[in-house]
Amino acid sequence: MAHNICPECNQELQWDGQYYCADCQTHYKKLAFCPDCDAELEKLQACGAASYFCNAACNELKSKSRARVEFKRAE
Repeated sequence: MAHNICPECNQELQWDGQYYCADCQTHYKKLAFCPDCDAELEKLQACGAASYFCNAACNELKSKSRARVEFKRAE
């Protein structure tokens, strides 16, 4: 099972409507990037399953397992 880990302190992030690190007292956004062209992916969610679509050069569906996930500080 994949865990959502804070990029600053490596503690598990909590969910309060957004990803939140209690130690850093910071909210984060979870972003996925294309493994082929590094563009930000659009998350598609239907029937309980999530997949990603690359709107950039690839213009195709991407597997959730191949997507590169990063947490960025929410503004």
